Amino acid sequence: MLTGIEEVDWASLGHAYGPADDVPELLRGLASDDPAERENALDGMYGAVHHQGDVYDSTLACIPFLLELVADPTVQDRGGIVELLTSIGGIDLCGDEELEELDPDDEEFIPAANYAMAAAAIAAGADVFLALVDDPDPEVRLAAPCALASLHCDPVRVLDLLRERLTVEQDTEVRLALVAAVGRIALRHESLRDETVDWLGWLSRAAQAPGLRLAALAQLGRVAPAEIPEDVVERVTVLLDEVRAAPPGPSDASADAFGSLDSLGSLDSLGSLDSLNSVAGVVGAADADGVEGIGRIDGADGADGLDGTDGVDSIDGAAAGCTAAASAAASASALMGQVRELFEEHSVGRPTPWTEELLRTLHSALDDRVDDRIALILAQLRSPDWGQRSDAIWLCGGLIRVWRGRYEEVVRLVGAQLSDPEPRLREAATSFLERLFELGGPAADALATRLSTGSPGPLGLPGPGARAGRGGALLALARCGDARAIPLLARALEEREVRRELLYAVDSLGPAAQPLAPVLRRRLGEVELDDLLYDRAAPLLFALGSVRGAQALPEVLRVLRGAPVNRREWVREACLRTLAAFGPAARKALPDVRRLLDSESAAVSSMAARAMWALDGSLDEALGALDRWLRPGTSGGEWCAAALALGAIGPAAARSAPALRAGLGARDLWVRVRSAAALWRVAGDATETLPVLLAGWEENRHTRVAVAECLAEMGPAASAAEPAIRAELSRRRRHNAREDGAGSHDVHDDEKLLTLCRAALTQMERRMY
Repeated sequence: MLTGIEEVDWASLGHAYGPADDVPELLRGLASDDPAERENALDGMYGAVHHQGDVYDSTLACIPFLLELVADPTVQDRGGIVELLTSIGGIDLCGDEELEELDPDDEEFIPAANYAMAAAAIAAGADVFLALVDDPDPEVRLAAPCALASLHCDPVRVLDLLRERLTVEQDTEVRLALVAAVGRIALRHESLRDETVDWLGWLSRAAQAPGLRLAALAQLGRVAPAEIPEDVVERVTVLLDEVRAAPPGPSDASADAFGSLDSLGSLDSLGSLDSLNSVAGVVGAADADGVEGIGRIDGADGADGLDGTDGVDSIDGAAAGCTAAASAAASASALMGQVRELFEEHSVGRPTPWTEELLRTLHSALDDRVDDRIALILAQLRSPDWGQRSDAIWLCGGLIRVWRGRYEEVVRLVGAQLSDPEPRLREAATSFLERLFELGGPAADALATRLSTGSPGPLGLPGPGARAGRGGALLALARCGDARAIPLLARALEEREVRRELLYAVDSLGPAAQPLAPVLRRRLGEVELDDLLYDRAAPLLFALGSVRGAQALPEVLRVLRGAPVNRREWVREACLRTLAAFGPAARKALPDVRRLLDSESAAVSSMAARAMWALDGSLDEALGALDRWLRPGTSGGEWCAAALALGAIGPAAARSAPALRAGLGARDLWVRVRSAAALWRVAGDATETLPVLLAGWEENRHTRVAVAECLAEMGPAASAAEPAIRAELSRRRRHNAREDGAGSHDVHDDEKLLTLCRAALTQMERRMY
């Protein structure tokens, strides 16, 4: 076995972490009799040799040995090796011409060439997978269909083999994998599509097990969305009821209930970030931190706002982020085993966990048929099977963040799950509701009940425990603006650790949250003035600004004056923003604010100018500080910082209008948009600004919230924007929807855009009559 492995100069090859001289040990580990050694070896292959889907020269050198291991029936756990090969060789380039178009000196050439060579090498040996469809090991049989559909050069032969095997295969999950592989062949080979569509349509109606018919219906939608029947909701609901009522079929491969782990980045396998979050209990897709710099607010592609929450989950646990970053490389090879364990844990107690992936495939096929998708989710949420209700919640998470719709009943039914005895269902419901903000209103009573009747426990605890416990429910209640969250927030602030998201949610509660000011003040006074000051103080400063807690002025000044070198400018900007929110009540801070007008940081200087105006109306000094950032040679972020401050000052800053006009023709989109918005607010002239705002609206969808705020202020002067506004309101897809993940504020930002668009139309119509 592994003949010739010593003849390869592994030290001259590389992988994600340097020389590949450790690869022979990994390959031998895959053939070990020790299960732990086999799993560690597979983890190492994914962690280094095929890190994040990359193909290195060492990956290419491994292919013959991996094929040899797959062909040897004495090797255990070959299913995982088949999945690894499928992932290595399954990346499609758009034909040879894509590689030919790349310059050999281009940095993308070598990776693309490696992918192409890997696909060719595995395809050349893909006959080895043919014999695996009837292997005694069900995990091997589970992995083989996808490998054949993705890698074998004779799709006709493979299609016949898969359909023939389906007639004798007894394992439920392997049968589903066979159907999924047929769908994959149809997607990859157009010449076989019509034949496959007919077969899938027949299978979806045949006298077969309900799970198999559901799989056929899902693949039919995936391959030919136009063939999805009009009564799909009724048919799927019936099939799910039959699946629930049917006795479980033979299945020995439950560890892979969520699909093969070879494609962790694939939406077909994990579906979405929310699906992984439901298992791992981690915060969702990374959110841009808009507080830490004006440039980031303006330059980020759809920045999530002011609560940069994903880097650090609690004020007192800020150091955890540094530890996690330092250990990332060391833990990379353990990821696959951990994810597999999490999937297994998620499947415990569920006789048919595979229905989630089938429904996810079907939802993807239904795409913009939002009403059908909502109806399907509602039917699942009313199921007596808690697993189906949990699946519905995670599926709805993907739906609501991409598509606009009437979700009131969905939200109400999700809220009802908070009282279910199954903790995984409560966790799913809480995580879903956390991201809804104002859309979470229909679940507010259920959230309040959960918080008042749930088992005692911390309310402010950060991290995964907060979502499964009561902290997530409190965050959801606060974000939807329900005043019942206020006394509970006060209790959370008495705890040792507090989720920073809870502090940023105070803004959603309006003036009613003012009673939180004393405890916020005390908490800020306890923050140490060390290198973690920004992480700990910024959320508290934001919350104090939200409640206009000017009694905390001494504590704010302590932080402002004592900021360490590390992130000093960020701390100062956060303090100045809070002082500006306090207004004249913070007039004693004027000397400190005045000193920062000359800061070398545009963000700090501009916020200081804004605070000067807010504290006592000191216009000359404020405008003098801002004008220096509206000159040739300043960066886009610096210009935008000054423009935002001028817009906040408003008509009193009219003398700065000429400087702002210079920004209307800038190359930087955000400079143009911010300049136009500020110019409207200081000079009230829509003639110059409206065309710039509308051009920005069309050029970059992430400008639309900022533009809509101006349009709502302009009233009839913005009448030329009416077609654009009505077009936006008619769209079903959210303006900031993206395929590569989601931020915690995406739905909230889109709902804000819709609210502003409606307000703009109302203002136009009101002035016209």
